[in-house]
Amino acid sequence: MTIKVALAGAGAFGIKHLDAIRNIADVEVISLVGREQAKTQEVADQYGIAHVATELADSLRIAEVDAVILCTPTQMHAAQALACLDAGKHVQVEIPLCDRLADGEAVARRQRETGLVAMCGHTRRFNPSHQWVHRRITAGELAIQQMDVQTYFFRRSNMNALGQPRSWTDHLLWHHAAHTVDLFAWQAGSPVVQANAIQGPIHPQLKIAMDMSIQLKAANGAICTLSLSFNNDGPLGSFFRYIGDTGTYLARYDDLFDGRDEKIDVSRVDVSMNGIELQDREFFAAIRERREPNASVAQVLPCYQVLHRLELQLQG
Repeated sequence: MTIKVALAGAGAFGIKHLDAIRNIADVEVISLVGREQAKTQEVADQYGIAHVATELADSLRIAEVDAVILCTPTQMHAAQALACLDAGKHVQVEIPLCDRLADGEAVARRQRETGLVAMCGHTRRFNPSHQWVHRRITAGELAIQQMDVQTYFFRRSNMNALGQPRSWTDHLLWHHAAHTVDLFAWQAGSPVVQANAIQGPIHPQLKIAMDMSIQLKAANGAICTLSLSFNNDGPLGSFFRYIGDTGTYLARYDDLFDGRDEKIDVSRVDVSMNGIELQDREFFAAIRERREPNASVAQVLPCYQVLHRLELQLQG
């Protein structure tokens, strides 16, 4: 059976998913949703997608659509995820699930009520570099003592990954910190029980903090220090140092190095080196197998509970 998909958000991240789905058998994107009809049609023509819309509701009315992938602005994620579940569609929403805890909790409740697959795009769980570390942990060969993470961008104006103006404002706490808060708890195998945050000056136009520092402690004693910046003028990206009881590892996206900076081959960890593709494969496999996916809404909700506590602290 071919799973038929509607994808909402024809921007930089939506295109990453379209490229990933090309490598996955028996999955077809049949509807594409974007803000601007002409630009969305251009992307649809490139990927052979027959239906184009500027409103998600138009795609949800298509009976043949089995599942939806949401790559829309953060502020729309929770409401659109609810709309998909209400329409009887499985849904994968890109990170973050929400920017208000109550909205994320509403999605989790609706998923339980419908029994549909609802997954969040916490890609770090799927990157081969982090999977390699996770397998050592689950085999009992490594226990995390500390994680040191740097998430750095140069984004002093409101631009997306393609260098185009954004229609919405990104956020260090609810978006970029979500990756690490969830990854830390997943790798530690223990919930976050202490969290602290401080932030730098608020940008006068964007109205967000451009620099932030977060400390976390898991119930098992593992700790994490996370530094985030939109002011950093290179090198850009997210860099993870795992300090364990039996080794130190440095993950730089899909590359992994040991404590002596010697590269570790992670090419055989999974069927692809593309974290987005592996994330999408898990979504479709969960639909076919009628099971809860890795990074289900229920699994990642504790991350957003921590972010909520941090936001209240910062508002102090």
